[in-house]
Amino acid sequence: MKSDKEQQGKLSKLKQTFTRGGISRREFLQGVMALGLTAAGASTFISRVEAAMPKSGGTLRLGLADPATTDVLDPATYISNHTQIGMFGAVQNNLTEVAPNGDIIPELAESFEASPDAKVWTFELRKGVEFHNGKSFEAEDVLASINHHRGEDSKSSAKSLLEEVVDVRVDGKHTVVFELSGGNADFPFVVNDYHLTIVPAKDGKADWQKGVGTGGYVLKDFDPGVRMTATRNPNYWKEGHAHFEALELLAIADVTARQNALVTGEIDAINRVDRKTAHLLAKQSGVAVDETTGNQHYTIPMNTTVAPFDNADVRLALKLAIDREALVQTILRGHGRVANDHPIGPGQRFFAGDLEQRVYDPDKAKAHLKKAGMDSLKVKLHAADTAFEGAIDTAVLYKEHAAKAGINIEVVREPNDGYWSNVWMKEPWSMSYWGGRSTEDWMFTIGYAAGGSWNETFWSNDRFMELLTAARAELDIEKRRAMYREMQQLVRDDGGAVIPMYANFVDGRSEKVAHPEQVASNWELDGWKLCERWWFA
Repeated sequence: MKSDKEQQGKLSKLKQTFTRGGISRREFLQGVMALGLTAAGASTFISRVEAAMPKSGGTLRLGLADPATTDVLDPATYISNHTQIGMFGAVQNNLTEVAPNGDIIPELAESFEASPDAKVWTFELRKGVEFHNGKSFEAEDVLASINHHRGEDSKSSAKSLLEEVVDVRVDGKHTVVFELSGGNADFPFVVNDYHLTIVPAKDGKADWQKGVGTGGYVLKDFDPGVRMTATRNPNYWKEGHAHFEALELLAIADVTARQNALVTGEIDAINRVDRKTAHLLAKQSGVAVDETTGNQHYTIPMNTTVAPFDNADVRLALKLAIDREALVQTILRGHGRVANDHPIGPGQRFFAGDLEQRVYDPDKAKAHLKKAGMDSLKVKLHAADTAFEGAIDTAVLYKEHAAKAGINIEVVREPNDGYWSNVWMKEPWSMSYWGGRSTEDWMFTIGYAAGGSWNETFWSNDRFMELLTAARAELDIEKRRAMYREMQQLVRDDGGAVIPMYANFVDGRSEKVAHPEQVASNWELDGWKLCERWWFA
């Protein structure tokens, strides 16, 4: 068989068509032989392909790093791995889905279309889809689910994302129309936010209390911060997905315990492998370690409305007093790269790679402290490893780095349980992480827009907000690129987050668990969609 790129491309396309059910085994055999393989060689090749094809059955047991006893099934409050992977990734669906290659594709929507100015978006919905309680999925469910996050009284974490929506209306049973205050070419990505899952409507309101969805799995039991179980939806509308018969999601906060459970076979897959021991885990018999590069980044947010963090020179001093290269090598063990105090990842369209990289400079940090009228600074930094694996070690190293700039950081160790509800955005300075978002507008809107529910620095900048609105509606790519560059620079130089590093997603699984060749990098564990995309080999 020829080995040139054209022949390999044809073979790959033929393989994809077969694995997706587009052609029969006989047609696949004929096609492979036509490309040059002998009958024996073609038969062997097909056997290998079939062995790698998805199979149904078994219970997938997940060990997850981010427990929260405060969890509830309200999509407006989804924050832990249980609700992100279990609800968004398995039990419920959204109007759209981020494909493994990063494209935005329809999910519960059959199609979507924008007006020429991108201010009106029309979503045509799939017909014949049922919720787990037997209710037919219709436009009224989308309306109730979206409106659950809107309104003056809403405390939804997605509220700021939907502030541009001035009206949502149904046009028959299977059409939903969104009217926006301004053009937004990225709006299909917005409705993929993991809080914006679709639940049944009841009396015009979102009926979320029982965790009902349209997804590949039906929720059976949920013990917040401990365990979630679900069984396969026999009527799942999405073909070629949801191969496991059941799911069991277990909270295992300690990384050593998670990895031991994987090695001993108590668990089939885990997230957030300890980077310090990832190379040793990969050598264990029957274990595979997967690594994907996405937009995940670690942040150390300051409340910019509280002294001393309300002073821009203090913020700059703290940004200059951290050794990013040392953290990438020590905390990430090389599984990542340095960041530049803004949240846009190197894989995104408008990443400003030409911005001067901020480096560790204790003398310059001291100069900014003097501009703020200080000879030294003493501050508390609240940390727990639930923020990200190695958060406490990061804080301790930061303390050592900052000491050379006359900055005394007192590391306050917090319990993992309740960290996100009791510490994050409650204490003036703490550790945090973001999985990133699929678009620049999404990341900036949810994490940096003034008044946003997850604006963890409480930062407000008039120029930034002006650019945020303008860039969202701008259709000229180069003009848009220039706007996002300026926004990244504003966050870097004026914002309240120290962002020292981008971290690769590092997950572990039993070799008995298989997944497609390409996995999504927008979130860990295949974009949080492993439950419906993976299978037992």
